[in-house]
Amino acid sequence: MLRAEDAQEVVLQPALGECVSRAVRRYLADVDSQPSEGLHALVIGEVELSMLREVLSWYGGNQSRAAAALGINRATLRKKLQHYGLS
Repeated sequence: MLRAEDAQEVVLQPALGECVSRAVRRYLADVDSQPSEGLHALVIGEVELSMLREVLSWYGGNQSRAAAALGINRATLRKKLQHYGLS
């Protein structure tokens, strides 16, 4: 039996993937035949930074709740926040 929250997750995951696909296609089109090396690190960094900002904001800055929502421990979240200068 499909629960409501499961159905929502099924819909959201392709939407996120499509957003990333569009952004990568646009980036590659913008740089044409001269993409810089490190595209993976660039994309992961941009996605992770945005995700951390939004989740932390959603939980009103509560790192414990944000870490739980992200599926990581609070120490890992703090390390990531420090890495991105968000601490």
